Amino acid sequence: MTLEAIEPHLDRIAHDWSTGVDHGALWPMKIVAAKYRAVEGAWRVVDTALDLAGGFGVLRRAGLERLWRDARLGRIHPGNSMLTHEIVAKSLLGIDLDEQPRWG
Repeated sequence: MTLEAIEPHLDRIAHDWSTGVDHGALWPMKIVAAKYRAVEGAWRVVDTALDLAGGFGVLRRAGLERLWRDARLGRIHPGNSMLTHEIVAKSLLGIDLDEQPRWG
């Protein structure tokens, strides 16, 4: 179910970008939000798969360790969750993305 929700979101953003939809200053937010949703969803799916596979899931031949690693790295590069939330919040509140302070 999680994967079913990711694809339409990514398709919508890719379609809007490809057809030149004018989201103006909201483009950065739309892009990082789509990436965030996809990566967080992938993380949940891979985590569930590892739960189901048990210890075998961490072995290379199972194929899940690569998916786990890729999903984990997606959470920190490019931009982590805090940066994504900052971009979304500043965009929606009309605050310049370069405005300081950042988080914390």
